[in-house]
Amino acid sequence: MSQSQPPLAMLRQSADADCVAAMERLVEKGPDRALTRINALDFARRAGLEEERVITAFLHAAQIGLFDMSWNVLCPSCGGVLDANTSLRTVRSNAYHCAFCNLDNEPTLDDMVEVSFTVSPRVRRIAAHDPDALPVWEYYRQVFWGTGSDLPGDDFDKVMQRLSLDAVELPPGDKALLSLQLPAEFVIVLDPVTHTAQFIEVKGEPTTERQTLSLVFNNVRAATTGTATLRPGPLRLSLDNRTSSRVVPAVWVVDTAFNDLLGKRRPYLTAKRLLSNQTFRDIYRTDTLDVDQRLKITSLTFLFTDLKGSTELYERVGDLVAFDLVREHFRTLNEIVASEGGAVVKTIGDAVMATFLTPDHALSAALRMREAMRRLNQTHGREDLLLKIGIHEGPCLAVNLNERQDYFGQTVNIASRVQGLAATRSILATAPVVHHPGSVHLLGNNGSKPQAHNQALRGIAHEVAVYEIP
Repeated sequence: MSQSQPPLAMLRQSADADCVAAMERLVEKGPDRALTRINALDFARRAGLEEERVITAFLHAAQIGLFDMSWNVLCPSCGGVLDANTSLRTVRSNAYHCAFCNLDNEPTLDDMVEVSFTVSPRVRRIAAHDPDALPVWEYYRQVFWGTGSDLPGDDFDKVMQRLSLDAVELPPGDKALLSLQLPAEFVIVLDPVTHTAQFIEVKGEPTTERQTLSLVFNNVRAATTGTATLRPGPLRLSLDNRTSSRVVPAVWVVDTAFNDLLGKRRPYLTAKRLLSNQTFRDIYRTDTLDVDQRLKITSLTFLFTDLKGSTELYERVGDLVAFDLVREHFRTLNEIVASEGGAVVKTIGDAVMATFLTPDHALSAALRMREAMRRLNQTHGREDLLLKIGIHEGPCLAVNLNERQDYFGQTVNIASRVQGLAATRSILATAPVVHHPGSVHLLGNNGSKPQAHNQALRGIAHEVAVYEIP
């Protein structure tokens, strides 16, 4: 029996059957390179499956040990992986340096941290489990570039050879001499293992005299050694590996074809999206962020709800009936949030705090919540569940509060204050929510015309335009 069968049998109990079947085909028959750093969104597209179901399946698969999950910090310019982490806990909040692009980037969870999945070596051994044994170009494909880079397929090696002057494998302590012919283009020597780069500005009149340049690889990671100015013509490049591991430097010609390669991107699973996934929050509730971590998100939508008159409800119908009503209300709201691709962060009394990737999904959830409460009240023959909703979008920090992954910042405060203004059955939203293109489309189809009022919010210095959704 294949080593994948026991975990797959377990996975069938918690994940979509079609997703598990597609995973089984991949694990049993897929090429090695297809099983390292799997892009869940691309997997869903290729298999014709719904993204949220695929993400849920991969999360359950990682929980039972079928796949290992990786949080990779990306360079937003070249798409290279600057740091690979087994947990979000080890992602730094300070800037990462990309030697290839000579850029410093402070990580944001929106697009600089991807989440990928690699088959566990206990299930199937693949070449990427021993990256030092990968051929040079496969190291670039499977280790250096992230899952958002849309790289060539079967002719990958040929494309890499056309874009570079040479590439070499250097064992620890080894040296090499490369004889190159420099074109009149910008050239970069990059080792993807140490992330060391040497820039070469090639300009001036061509020469027939041999030029020389030396590059030493040591244990200093992400080092840009500087820019050398040389003329088009012959170059003897000396490479010296003083590290304790193999290096695989390549000499890249930065021309139009090279920039076209780096510019080709595809959707990928971001840390921001995963943190707003209900299955992820349920599985990894207390094991996401370290207590002292503060990671930036540039845009997240917050939805707050509260039940009007819940204290009076308990007095009116009694504790037992009221408890059942409130529990049914929570169950309904949780289902709606999850179906809109959001996640419930926490409940506070009878209130709910939820997050969504985009404002239109939060607004759609709010409209569905209001209608669901109307139906519940109709079923029970009483106006017991009167929901007040507030929505706001903006930047925030992902933090760990009270042993729970939470969010902090003015955006959260404004969303909560807006909800506090809501009256019975009201949905109140700020301008960033209402003016989002998806929200405009949703409200147009719904025939709703939001009414704006400038409101003073406690703790906010300026008035905020708040829209009531009829």
